[in-house]
Order: sequence, then C-alpha cells, then structure tokens
Amino acid sequence: MFWRCSGRKFFVHKTAVVDKGAVIGKGTKVWHFCHIMKGAQIGENCVLGQNIFVSGRAKIGDNVHIQNNVSVYDMVTIEDNVFCGPSIVFTNVLYPRSEIRRAVQEYRPTLVKHGASIGANATIVCGHIIGRYAFVGAGAIVTKDIPDYTAVYGRASMIAGNVCKCGEKLSFPDGGGLSICSRCKERYEKRGDIVRNI
Repeated sequence: MFWRCSGRKFFVHKTAVVDKGAVIGKGTKVWHFCHIMKGAQIGENCVLGQNIFVSGRAKIGDNVHIQNNVSVYDMVTIEDNVFCGPSIVFTNVLYPRSEIRRAVQEYRPTLVKHGASIGANATIVCGHIIGRYAFVGAGAIVTKDIPDYTAVYGRASMIAGNVCKCGEKLSFPDGGGLSICSRCKERYEKRGDIVRNI
C-alpha cells in the first residue's frame, strides 16, 4: 500500500500508524507495527523495520536503515546513510524521574553523522555526537562523543581503532600519519585523535 504526502510516494504497511503532519520522503518503507508521530521528518529511500517509533522532534536523513525495535526520540538527529542495528536504544533525558515531567528544553540532543553504523543492542546516552563513518559495536554504551572514522565497543565505548568509509579497519603504524584502506584504497590522515579522509 502506498500513501502520498506532498506529492511524495512511500510505502506504509497496513499495521503501521503515521500521524498526520509527519514528513516521509519518496521511496521510504515503513514496516509492521511502526508509529511515526506528527512532526517527525524522515528522508528518502529509508527502511524502517518492524516496531519502530519516531517521535515528533526526531529527524532522519536519506537512505537510513533502522532495524527492528528501535525508538528514535525527540532531539535525535540521524544524518544520511546511517545504519541502526536491531534493538538499539536512544535516550533524550539524562536524569529521568517518573514524578518529574521534563520540559523539552531539558532534552539533550544526539547527532549521528553521515555514514555511521550502530550495532545491535547498543545504548546511545543523549547529548553526544557519533562521527562520520564511525562504527559502534553491538552492545556498546556510548557515553561520550565518538570521532569520525572511529570504531568503539564495550561498556564505556572504548576506542578499538579507526575505520574506513567502507568499514575496513585502518592501520596507523605510528599512531598517526597516513593510512590507505586495504579494501577500497581510500586515503586517511590522523593527527592526534582526529582522522580525516584526504
């Protein structure tokens, strides 16, 4: 079944709920039991797997793949070409209490930059940036910013090295300098903790 919104065409499964006022781009697929709230912005050619919730102040770019059982809450921004594995968790409040209603201005923004991948069951604590083409391992807990092209894993997102756009591990023999990807031959330079594609 295809729905139309402002001249755009996208797929919504019959069990999904899309509130009036949500914006969904052309070619996007919204699968079983999803709920897209009014105000949510979802780009083109995305795939939202089963049981996805997208809040009204969430923004999702183009060609984003979100696997089953993920909630994208207010103040979470996911840029283009991001992969979100199944059952990852985003948060937007640092100190939640049931009896205290937090105002929107207390929400902490989370930004997942272009090309990043987040593995299954990772938890992204709000207020942090996951860099371009970063790789967050399955089950990791992100409690700090993750630099571009960096792979992290574990409880406190320990840095496991650096990765190429294609996902291959990069080697910087002296801890810095130049690295050429063994798979796609992209070139990178590392100075301190900063890696950039050259």
